[in-house]
Amino acid sequence: MNKRRFLQVSGLVSLSTVAPVSWSKSSSHMSFAEYRKLDALALAELIKKKEIAPTAVLDLALQRAREVNPKLNAITYWHEDYARKQLTEKVEGVFAGVPFLLKDLNTHLAGTKTSNGSKFFHDVQSNVDSTLVKRYKKAGLIFFGKTASPEFGGTPTTESVLWGATRNPWNLEYSTGGSSGGAAAAVAAGVLPVAHATDGGGSIRIPAACCGLFGLKPSRARLPMGPNALEGWLGLSAPHVVSRTVRDSAAFLDISHGPEFGSRVQPKDFVNSFLKDISNPKNYRKLRIGWLDKNPLGLPVDPEVDLAMQKTAKLCESIGHIVEPVRLPIDYQGFLGSFGFLTGAGMLSAVKAREKVLGRAVTPDDLEPLTMRAVEKAKQAGSVDLYNARQQLDITGLQMDQFMVKYDLILSPVFSSLTPKLGELSLNQPFESFVKGAMAFASYSSLYNATGQPAMSVPLFWSQSGLPIGSMFAGRYGEEHVLLRLARQLELSLPWINKYPNI
Repeated sequence: MNKRRFLQVSGLVSLSTVAPVSWSKSSSHMSFAEYRKLDALALAELIKKKEIAPTAVLDLALQRAREVNPKLNAITYWHEDYARKQLTEKVEGVFAGVPFLLKDLNTHLAGTKTSNGSKFFHDVQSNVDSTLVKRYKKAGLIFFGKTASPEFGGTPTTESVLWGATRNPWNLEYSTGGSSGGAAAAVAAGVLPVAHATDGGGSIRIPAACCGLFGLKPSRARLPMGPNALEGWLGLSAPHVVSRTVRDSAAFLDISHGPEFGSRVQPKDFVNSFLKDISNPKNYRKLRIGWLDKNPLGLPVDPEVDLAMQKTAKLCESIGHIVEPVRLPIDYQGFLGSFGFLTGAGMLSAVKAREKVLGRAVTPDDLEPLTMRAVEKAKQAGSVDLYNARQQLDITGLQMDQFMVKYDLILSPVFSSLTPKLGELSLNQPFESFVKGAMAFASYSSLYNATGQPAMSVPLFWSQSGLPIGSMFAGRYGEEHVLLRLARQLELSLPWINKYPNI
């Protein structure tokens, strides 16, 4: 590829990939068709220029939410009154007046409930804002509700006994992925252009892949998890967003990243602004990308998923990068076993804290069967087991750091299969029927939660049946900017912005 073409897909094209909108200042009303074409930055710009009132934008988001939520079941709590009150106050910031949804999992908005997708937590009232929420408020975002998660985020689908199943806008019989499936469904359906999400084993990337969105899991400790805890699942979990455009994801990193009071770990800042970085063509360079063309656990890869990865590799080569097959030098069985120990310990800790508040022990009626199983197994683990599990993940991170001296990025599917139907990955079933399907989802994405590396799902291809297929890239620890640059190139080369589900 010649240098001119490389620069074209590296930032010389306008930063905006948002489709032109034929909406004018003189119009007192924006249609849903016009609203849907705009990302969060574009909406914020119209509000800043007073070309549309933030109340009108909120009305559009709420109208669309009420229209599709009976079909999707994406929103658990509605905070319209909270949002209306915000708009009576002075709202400033990069995203001033832009409607926003928080995930209903371990993220707190003072004065509202957070259920964690669990009957055992359904009436828990938050008395403080999470640090991340404070930063979102400072950026001017308007909170009008919370989105569905499975119980404790413990499965790669969004189904719970408490809230029911969240349905995929591309086909209502299929899963949205999990655990940020409510967020992904709302964004894909056009309720809003970007929504809060979290990722403890693929929970941003899997829903993004299932719903045709861009989803970046940041490096460990890039974004705050406090103030009640400075890590989620002993460092496995990371918060961010799912979005329709790469630039929104970059802008949300800008407003939310950085250490919080009490934190001791923080990845290096390689750029001053992630958004400005992807707009500067001088920042782009040829990358060496290692391609996992075989499943690391030896599991079968669906032919359509495999074909999508082949096309992704060729697309990367067509814009000037080097792509070559690789095998990772890690003990997959060892890291997955250790991963299970740590997530189980996190669930047990949450349950014990809730037991103390309620003054009673948890019962099988309080938790879903597979959650209860994980909690009981965690009770049987000893301190040495947990110490060894954490050490195993540290060793896995060291091995990946050494491996990635040679490679800038790693390419793989987000998961081995096509998007599953609802029910296949529910926590409300026997372990034996759950584990086989779950392994197909855990074998790629959870590695980068274990190592703390940033990773993203990019919506480049769709299956013959019309379901999205995500292409995952992982980078070196702290190098989100490299991922975002490639995502920007891919977004320009094979745009997905105008692909909408028929709902």
